[in-house]
Amino acid sequence: MVTAAKTVSQVAMHMTVAFAVMYVATGSLALGGVAAVVEPICNVMLLPLHDKMWERIRARVEARKAAPSDASHMQTV
Repeated sequence: MVTAAKTVSQVAMHMTVAFAVMYVATGSLALGGVAAVVEPICNVMLLPLHDKMWERIRARVEARKAAPSDASHMQTV
């Protein structure tokens, strides 16, 4: 129940911010309304791509940490 309330709250916040920004920028209630609907839809579509990108970045960073560096193979004189 708390997760659902949090999700609804986040969507409402996104819609409110999108509406407010567009209304301030244009002075149009209609464009503010369109932005309030379109912005959360775009977020829902793009969030999985964003998450995949960060998973790849995290995997690369972890792989670099796990791989021995070239400097560790050199002998000190």
